[in-house]
Amino acid sequence: MAARPRFTSRATVLVLVLCSLVAILAYPTRQFISQRAEISAQRAKADHARQQVDQLRRDKARWQDPEYVKAQARARLHYAVPGETPYIAVDPSGAVAQPSASATTATPSADAAAGPAKAAKPWYASIWDSVDAADTDTAALAPATPRPLPPSPVGDPTPHDH
Repeated sequence: MAARPRFTSRATVLVLVLCSLVAILAYPTRQFISQRAEISAQRAKADHARQQVDQLRRDKARWQDPEYVKAQARARLHYAVPGETPYIAVDPSGAVAQPSASATTATPSADAAAGPAKAAKPWYASIWDSVDAADTDTAALAPATPRPLPPSPVGDPTPHDH
């Protein structure tokens, strides 16, 4: 009896067709999956942006209230109502006290006791500190001795004021 081949020509053709289909569909399938991931990331970004817009709208509505504006001016810029005497109590231990008006007392918070907070400083102190920092940074970068200018040529054609 003759030995029958393990794969017939039909089976070989079928395997080749299936392999070629897998090879042909692999790239579009990978692109489809990556595009789905990009779409999901863009939807998440859109949701985050929508939440930010909602928060900004709430903030804008709050800033339309004159009482909120007054409270922010008092807290951030240390403004006072006419007739009040504003002051800032300085704690000798180094803790930063909250600014207040004469009708209230200043008590350091638990956060201020941990160390001076940058936000507790008035805006003008922050500006002055940045000017000081810029001055010290440029002084550190400046060369210790100025470099001498190269000698000018004898027949210098540039006009001079004498």
